[in-house]
Amino acid sequence: DGAMEFSELEVFTFLISSALVFIMVPGLALFYGGLVRHKNIIGTMMHSVTAIGVVSVIWVLWGYTLAFGDSVGGFIGDFSKVAMVGVAPEEQAFMVFQGMFAIITVALIAGGFAERFKFSSYIIFAALWVTIVYAPLCHWVWNSDGWLANLGVRLGMSEAGKALDFAGGTVVHIASGAAALAAAFIVGRRVGFGSATVMPHNVPLVLLGAGLLWFGWFGFNAGSSFNLSTADAANAFVVTNVAAATAMSAWSVVSWFFTKRPSASGAAAGAVAGLVAITPAAGFVGVMPAIIIGAGAGAVCFIAVELVHKLRVDDSLDVFGIHGVGGMWGALATGLFVGIGFGALDADVSQVEQVLYQVIGIAAAFVWSFVVSSVILLALKYTIGLRISATEEEIGIDLTQHGEGMNQ
Repeated sequence: DGAMEFSELEVFTFLISSALVFIMVPGLALFYGGLVRHKNIIGTMMHSVTAIGVVSVIWVLWGYTLAFGDSVGGFIGDFSKVAMVGVAPEEQAFMVFQGMFAIITVALIAGGFAERFKFSSYIIFAALWVTIVYAPLCHWVWNSDGWLANLGVRLGMSEAGKALDFAGGTVVHIASGAAALAAAFIVGRRVGFGSATVMPHNVPLVLLGAGLLWFGWFGFNAGSSFNLSTADAANAFVVTNVAAATAMSAWSVVSWFFTKRPSASGAAAGAVAGLVAITPAAGFVGVMPAIIIGAGAGAVCFIAVELVHKLRVDDSLDVFGIHGVGGMWGALATGLFVGIGFGALDADVSQVEQVLYQVIGIAAAFVWSFVVSSVILLALKYTIGLRISATEEEIGIDLTQHGEGMNQ
């Protein structure tokens, strides 16, 4: 009947970890809110808050069954779990844990079009994206019958071969980064982009938000062990912390070299880049690879963000540079370092083969999210429109979209 069974310890893990992942959403709201100009803080934070409202309801009604229902060709789930009918409370604990991942993924994308997006269009985009982009991708990777979860068999290679993603490097971060990049192209640049320097209006909020993200990420990664009393959870917790710490330091050192002034908001961005990169690997590598992954993330993501700016792509809050590129580096590094210090490759999967699986997973997640997100955005652009007027942008989204805040 497709029912999933979980022990009491697993249910406990899902509930505790769901609460931790939930904290990441207001954390992201503060992180993003501090990075924009103050005439846009409320509207920017509303993107995260609205994701909680829209995605929570959709996930219960049809998102979860599309991701974790009985597989239709390894591509998408059927409607066997629609609206939680007949789904046991124990499985609903798993459902809500997965739902928190869906919420934060949708909220992350909004950083790509901050300060210029119509709120009504965002609500429709969020509903369509979690249904059409996120749920199928989640099914490919994390449903036991998904095609990326059975990649070895599908390629005629080892039976155990699959694209490894412990807690969301492809499903959450590459997907949100690719969608944000598509949005940056399709929505277009902010008025005055490139001619006026846009500085974060409240760096203490950025640091507080990053701290809450870091805190919640322990639930994100350690919770993905499904049991907080295991070695898997302990390892995931430790490598998450050390990768974030290393990336924060690496970003600061690299930016110090290039700009001569290591910024607080840069350190926060570096920490998030490290958290992103260790996410797919957290159950498969030990401390030393985690340090390498974190150092790589701090340097690579800083360079990626600078490159996007140089190319004059207005990804407002650097979602692609941090989450897209960080997720790709982390997913690749998972294949390179799996089994070093913790965990191990299945006996009949070679390291070269695993790297191949990782590359296929990276490409599939990026192309799927970028292409389908573009279709959704273009459909909205040529029907109800995507962005506010230049006048409204000058006033700010707080007043024009929400009737709150003050213009200065």
